[in-house]
Amino acid sequence: MKTTPVTPEDLAASVLSVPPLSRDPAGLPLEGENRKLVDWLHSGGVTTYLYGGNANLYNFGVAGFDGLLDMLEAIAPDESWMIPSIGADFGKAADQAAVLRGRDFPTAMVLPLSFPATPQGLAAGIGKLADIAGRSLILYIKNEGYVSPADVARLFNDGAICTLKYAVVRPNPTDDSYLQSLLDTVGSGARIISGIGERPAIDHLEMGLGGFTSGSVCIAPHLSMAILRACKAGQTAEARRIREAFLPLEDLRDAHSPIRVLHEAVRLAGISETGPIGDFLSNLDGDERLAAISAAACFLKTASEAFAVPASKAAARG
Repeated sequence: MKTTPVTPEDLAASVLSVPPLSRDPAGLPLEGENRKLVDWLHSGGVTTYLYGGNANLYNFGVAGFDGLLDMLEAIAPDESWMIPSIGADFGKAADQAAVLRGRDFPTAMVLPLSFPATPQGLAAGIGKLADIAGRSLILYIKNEGYVSPADVARLFNDGAICTLKYAVVRPNPTDDSYLQSLLDTVGSGARIISGIGERPAIDHLEMGLGGFTSGSVCIAPHLSMAILRACKAGQTAEARRIREAFLPLEDLRDAHSPIRVLHEAVRLAGISETGPIGDFLSNLDGDERLAAISAAACFLKTASEAFAVPASKAAARG
């Protein structure tokens, strides 16, 4: 498992997958089922695994955090990068950061808290959490003005954060004054990653962001990595063509909850048994809704598998 400090090269090397967390009926992580998902992601070239919102770590207790870290270390492929999340409230985040201090994970993401919080208070709190954890953290912005661009730049300069995950949804991702202000103030997008999946990722990478996170990469790792490679090569039209395969599932995630749909999609695509989704959330039900998720997930997984075959043949010839 990667244990060295985070660099822009790390952020650009792989799509940052954001997997769901497979759990048993008591809500405890299932090592075998989580390993199946990580192995599937790794087969498509994904080497970064960020456990956060899709894993419902917002509602994961402090008492089980050490055990969760043990499992993430156990299922990590060689040279891969596991990123746990802490928070969202300061008290829980501080307790989890203290656990991290004695572990080898190079960073953790701070889950966003919208209330009660102020931009100045959040910036100060992130700095304190980095001190407690003894390492730079990942700042996660989901809302306009969550932290001021000036404070984000200061957190980078102070070493309190190594990365910013930017996930403010816009009708047009390129028309985003807050993101542009962040880019202007920080001075580079190399340490800022697009945090809303494949739909805005191409536009964000064209704007200079260093990489992107994805939940649907859990269904189609070969295709999601192909989008990243195409963007790096300046093949925007090809990236947009590949992205079309993701849109049916992404539309369902937008309609019914990104976290809950992905949790069922991984199961329905036959990748791993995800089980209960965790406290304060409920698994999706309804035959018609689950049938639509199954169809979209299976279509996307089949497309990813088909994309992988020519690549593997080419590698064998080479």
